[in-house]
Amino acid sequence: MSTAVETLLEILDLETLERNLFRGANPKTGWQRVFGGRVIGQALVAASRTVGEERTAHSMHGYFLRPGDPSVPIIYDVERIRDGRSFTTRRVVAIQHGEAIFSMAASFHVAEEGLDHQSEMPDVPQPEDLPGEEDLKDEIMKRAPEAVRLYFSRERPVELRPVDLRHYFTDEKLPPEQYVWVRANDALPNDKSIHRCVLAYASDMTLLDTSLFSHGLSVFSDRIQPASLDHALWFHRPFRADEWLLYASDSPSASGARGFSRGKFFSRDGRLVASATQEGLIRERTQRF
Repeated sequence: MSTAVETLLEILDLETLERNLFRGANPKTGWQRVFGGRVIGQALVAASRTVGEERTAHSMHGYFLRPGDPSVPIIYDVERIRDGRSFTTRRVVAIQHGEAIFSMAASFHVAEEGLDHQSEMPDVPQPEDLPGEEDLKDEIMKRAPEAVRLYFSRERPVELRPVDLRHYFTDEKLPPEQYVWVRANDALPNDKSIHRCVLAYASDMTLLDTSLFSHGLSVFSDRIQPASLDHALWFHRPFRADEWLLYASDSPSASGARGFSRGKFFSRDGRLVASATQEGLIRERTQRF
């Protein structure tokens, strides 16, 4: 198993402190803030630990309240809101230094048969037809700003293969849409909850970027202070997070220093397996928040 994936699984394997109370470790990455996807993933793990195996997460809605401190662990306090015959509801609060940094509501559902329809998968190049991780790094190291090079120089647990790389290299105003193939860069355990939590981790990647494309910007731009404000995720159909999934996203609106993006995850065979939405702060760096 790759070191990055092994580290990710260790991060998602929360320590149980007490009934409904868990502690999540922080990786030693050198970043000044905690990556939002890690908090989402750990919070979903904490909620899942209080639910029976016959029920799987079908939705979560979270709010980022304060920047996370990467130098200390995060405590996850789970409230058991409801245990119904078909659905289970949990509320999770992530805490550092005695204050909430993230809150989440999550719902779990027993498997049921029902009506079935979905959006059509976009027609884009397959991941084998796109630059691989090493090729991508080489190209980015030559042309991208320092912040982008630093990000891509690290071993990451999730491999990304963007269909279009222009937004990393230009200030050209582009359509507010993006297609990225994603997968864990090594095999994951055969545990459905782990695959959902890894996808939750990955769902915070690239989504906020999409709201910036119309303005010739990316999250690495030194002109703005990007930050996730809220994040929602729905799981529709079974999937494996260690197999290629197409993350198709668009941004219907940006206003009031906030950008709104929505995304869909498709499996290789065209099944819509998950959907996500996010609103993020995209203020100019001259302002404070």
